[in-house]
Amino acid sequence: SDDTPEVLNRALSNLSSRWKNWWVRGILTLAMITFFFIIIYLGPMVLMTIVMCVQIKCFHEIITIGYNVYHSYDLPWFRTLSWYFLLCVNYFFYGETVTDYFFTLVQREEPLRILSKYHRFISFALYLTGFCMFVLSLVKKHYRLQFYMFGWTHVTLLIIVTQSHLIIHNLFEGMIWFIVPISCVICNDIMAYMFGFFFGRTPLIKLSPKKTWEGFIGGFFATVLFGLLLSYVMSGYRCFTCPVEFNNDTNSFTVDCEPSELFQLQEYNIPLVLQSVLGWKTVRMYPFQIHSIALSTFASLIGPFGGFFASGFKRAFKIKDFANTIPGHGGIMDRFDCQYLMATFVNVYIASFIRGPNPSKLIQQFLTLRPDQQLHIFNTLKAHLVDKGLL
Repeated sequence: SDDTPEVLNRALSNLSSRWKNWWVRGILTLAMITFFFIIIYLGPMVLMTIVMCVQIKCFHEIITIGYNVYHSYDLPWFRTLSWYFLLCVNYFFYGETVTDYFFTLVQREEPLRILSKYHRFISFALYLTGFCMFVLSLVKKHYRLQFYMFGWTHVTLLIIVTQSHLIIHNLFEGMIWFIVPISCVICNDIMAYMFGFFFGRTPLIKLSPKKTWEGFIGGFFATVLFGLLLSYVMSGYRCFTCPVEFNNDTNSFTVDCEPSELFQLQEYNIPLVLQSVLGWKTVRMYPFQIHSIALSTFASLIGPFGGFFASGFKRAFKIKDFANTIPGHGGIMDRFDCQYLMATFVNVYIASFIRGPNPSKLIQQFLTLRPDQQLHIFNTLKAHLVDKGLL
């Protein structure tokens, strides 16, 4: 069915279906980008809330597909258990995140300290309760179908909740690690569509017949250039580069810090091959811009495979879109299929090449120890520094 708003249908009634779809996608893309800018302006806590809402909607879309495809209308407790498992997994992941990033806040509040101490046991007990409820819900005529849906729910949790949890981790490292990767995926999606629409002739992959090599290559170069420019602009603002931390003095979350070396301008020598072409010997840029090349390259070359995977999934179950939430675009999952793959890459990239020991986090943990434990660590550290000749 045509889910395009009636206003757009009337305004674009004289256009061919190809150009009508182009304008509908374009107008709603601009609307979504505007909304994206608004939530960025509202800060990291609002962004985290939006990620949670997107996660819940994507989970709902995939669970609904399974519900309809397998005709599991008569299964006892199926929907209740699906949402219960979503709640359990979120409780586990977000509890781990809060304890890791906001240790002082957790230790200061008695209820949070108790929940943190027994967090994994509580999480396991919650999951075990759902597992027992599933076993008790098994009925003779639906054994196979019930286990199908049990597996469907868990695979959906693995794909959706785990990846959204990694997105939150990236956000806490600094908004730039959240905004640049997501923007690169959006840019690649738009530019690949534009290049494919105007210049596309050669099919790229059978799973997505409308994807072309021209769009794929054009999107790659446009995204790398976009990533360099966006990184240059954002690296100059502390609100984007500083990690999210809890300030005990103000009892609030802050994003203010002394910028690390990643976000301080450095001078780089241009390769001799390019010097004659550009006429420059050196260039001043932020080290993060070099990392942005890796991020934008992944978004352009590997990120689309998340979309191809989603296309194969939809073809397997003979559906056009995950839902009809956004006219011209499909469901929320149709727009975030590449983002989840990107989130995992960014998290792995930060852990492998960026993140080192965090002195402030270690000090926070030391301050919560007993005095005798603090004294033991102090003496051990002092002896180590004396042996090194630093004291």
